[in-house]
Amino acid sequence: MDDTGPEADADDRTGADSLRWRTESRSTAYTCPGFSIVHEEITLPDGTETDFDYLHDAPSVVILPFTTEGELVLIEEWRQAVKGVTLGFPAGGVEPGEDLAAAARRELTEETGYEAEALTALDSFEPATGITDAVFHFFVATGCEPTGTRDLDENESIQVTTSTLGALLERVLAGDLRDGRTALGLLRYVAEQEDQVTVAPPTTERV
Repeated sequence: MDDTGPEADADDRTGADSLRWRTESRSTAYTCPGFSIVHEEITLPDGTETDFDYLHDAPSVVILPFTTEGELVLIEEWRQAVKGVTLGFPAGGVEPGEDLAAAARRELTEETGYEAEALTALDSFEPATGITDAVFHFFVATGCEPTGTRDLDENESIQVTTSTLGALLERVLAGDLRDGRTALGLLRYVAEQEDQVTVAPPTTERV
């Protein structure tokens, strides 16, 4: 069996054995710079034999960088898949054997030219478990100043900008910021900063 793409360890997950799929074999169906497509032959809980394909991606770091003045450092980047410019946090893949915090510091400087005085882990999320094994590791960087040198990849078209926390949150709530990992990281950070959060279901009004 080809070990392309680490299979999630079912023992580390909460769930009934009656739901578990059994992987019989695994191979790489397609590979390109940045990701690969994994093909697996599997057996379903009822004994049905079938196959499944998913996108295998290396872990990524996403950085929420605050300047010494308290503003967030953001990037505007062309995204070919959606044919437009997105606004978001600097982010990138973790190199083999690289420490997550070191990767966060490296990506921050490479994409923005900013260097962080301090770095704190925020949280980790799997953004789309139905189609990919990707994991985003979020970090909060503080005391960021433009003292480093940018080093963009050849396929990166990026401009650096800044925003206040409040203005960026308003854009997310208004539906004006479409980048999912940026919205997720921002809302996760804001939720942790709130002293009290009241959560309630939406009010249903009869028309």
